[in-house]
Amino acid sequence: MKYTTIPQTEIKISKICLGTMTWGNQNTQDEGFAQLDMAVEQGINFIDTAELYPVPATAETQGRTSTIIGNWLNERKNRDQLVLATKIAGPGDYTSHISTLGYSPEGIKTAVHKSLKRLQTDYIDLYQLHWPERHTNRFGIRDYQHRPDDPWTDNFHEVLLTLDEMIKSGKIRHIGISNESSWGTMRFLEESKTHRLPRIRTIQNSYSLLNRTFEGDLAEISVREKIGLLAYSPLAFGVLSGKYVNNTASENSRLKLFPRFSRYSSDQSTEATKKYLAIAEKFDISLPHMALAFVNSRPFVTANIIGATNLEQLKENISSIDVSLTNEILQAIGEVHAVIPNPAP
Repeated sequence: MKYTTIPQTEIKISKICLGTMTWGNQNTQDEGFAQLDMAVEQGINFIDTAELYPVPATAETQGRTSTIIGNWLNERKNRDQLVLATKIAGPGDYTSHISTLGYSPEGIKTAVHKSLKRLQTDYIDLYQLHWPERHTNRFGIRDYQHRPDDPWTDNFHEVLLTLDEMIKSGKIRHIGISNESSWGTMRFLEESKTHRLPRIRTIQNSYSLLNRTFEGDLAEISVREKIGLLAYSPLAFGVLSGKYVNNTASENSRLKLFPRFSRYSSDQSTEATKKYLAIAEKFDISLPHMALAFVNSRPFVTANIIGATNLEQLKENISSIDVSLTNEILQAIGEVHAVIPNPAP
C-alpha cells in the first residue's frame, strides 16, 4: 500500500480508501466485515461512510452502513489504527427522513452525535458536508443555472462556527466538503481565513475517466490551496469495469438492481468505455486497473475511494495501487478524452 496525509495535517492515510455505501443493502454485515478485514490486511487504514448510507437512501435502511462499521470496530478493537470519515446528509426530498434541519447548528450537532453512536466511537477523523444546501450543479448536472427562488442564505460562517465547536469538544478532528463547486470551496476558505475558523482539508467529488470535470478550476484550487481530492466513483458505478459493455454483470450489480442510477450510462459514456476497454486490452491490462491507476496517479488526488460488492472485486481494486501507467497508455487515454470529454459530468 502507498500512503499520503490529509493535507496540512499529520494524519497518515492509505492512498486507497475503502468506500462502504453498499453495506446494509447490496451487502450483509458479514460481507461488510469480510471486506473490512481484507482491506486492513492489504494496508488500508482509511474508511469512508455517510449517515445517508446505504444507497439508495431509504428510511428503512438509513444508518445501517455506519452501524455495520461500528459493530466491526467494537469486535476488532482497532479504532486507534484507522482513519474514519463520514458525512452529514444535505437537504433534499430523498433525505427528509434523516433530518429537516439541514446544516443548521442543531442539524450538525444532532448528525454528529448520531454518527458517533452508530460508529461506536468517541471521535470522527474527517467530517464532511455531503453536498451543498444551495441549488447548484451537483450529481451529474452539467451546467449551473441560477434559481432566483432558492431560499438558501449564505451560512458558511454559521456552519464553520458549529464545526469549530465540534472540533473543540473533541468529537471531530478535521472537516471536508463533498460534491462542491469552485465558488463554494473558495467561500469556505475565505470564511475560515477571515474569521480564524476551521479550514477545509479535503473535497470529495466524483472523478474518473468518464468524469474529469474536477480538472477545471477545482484542480487548481486543490493544488494551490492544499485541499486534497477524495475521488469517488473512480469506476463510474462499475461501468469502467467493462462488465456492462461485455454483458458480464451479475444480477446483484448496482445498475441492474437500481437502473435509475444512470449517471454513467449515456450513449457517450458507453462509447468512451468501449474505447478505454480497447486501450486496456491492447496493453494487456485490466480496465479496472487502468481506470483506478489513472486516478491514483493524479497529483491532486489525496485518496481514491474504491468500493466492491465481493472480495474478488475488492482485491483487484486494491491491487491497482501497484499499477503504473506508461506514457503510451496515458497518451491513448488522452486521445479518447479529447474526442469524448467528460461524457458523465
